[in-house]
Amino acid sequence: MELRLDDQTAIVTGGSKGIGKAIAAAYAAAGARVLITSRKADQCAQAAAEIGHGCIWEAGHAGRVEDAERVVDQAIARLGGIDILVNNAATNPYAGPLIDIDLPRWEKTFEVNLTGPLVWTQLTWQKYMQANGGVVVNISSVGGMSTNPILGAYDITKSGLIHLTQQLAAELGPGVRVNAICPGLVKTDFARALWEGDGEALVAAAYPLKRLGTPEDIAGAAVYLAAESGSWITGQTIVLDGGGLVRFRDAG
Repeated sequence: MELRLDDQTAIVTGGSKGIGKAIAAAYAAAGARVLITSRKADQCAQAAAEIGHGCIWEAGHAGRVEDAERVVDQAIARLGGIDILVNNAATNPYAGPLIDIDLPRWEKTFEVNLTGPLVWTQLTWQKYMQANGGVVVNISSVGGMSTNPILGAYDITKSGLIHLTQQLAAELGPGVRVNAICPGLVKTDFARALWEGDGEALVAAAYPLKRLGTPEDIAGAAVYLAAESGSWITGQTIVLDGGGLVRFRDAG
């Protein structure tokens, strides 16, 4: 089956690097008109040029309401609408036991990772999708399905994003479909501390598929959910983790 997004328009937050950039590239290659956004204008411009296919950009902070509204307005003005919203932008300013996190970093994590997707979806709904329909794809994480000794705050926001996906799917149907993707460990700059050096071999060895994910692995699922192939899918979470959640674990 050829998955096409001809005549569709899309915003991808956090679209200048990693998973977001790969999704934007896959959407553009499938025929969509794409706008990427992230904080740094120079990185946006470079990524858009590399993606090609007429990809455009508008810099903005995913956790700031005023930036989100400006980018959404620009997307509607320059692309003619927003048929697909990918909430991919995320941050992780703290690594350590949750009990020791300071309030500013806790609030920043929630501002970008959970409040941000709600705000972007609200704005897109109010300004376009309520009248025209559309698709929302939230990039969560397998971390939202378990505990972690150092990534507790990040994982809590990703768990919340899974529930937010279900809630919005229930509220916004039938015109708007809302789904989530939960990647395992993907080789991106964002996750570099978790896989660089010996970490990659150790983690990959524990996965049934014996490798870490790539941004392109996630992009394929994002295209599937946005295209006609996903037309009867909403409120769902797709796990892409090389089998990490089903691997055998020590009995002790």
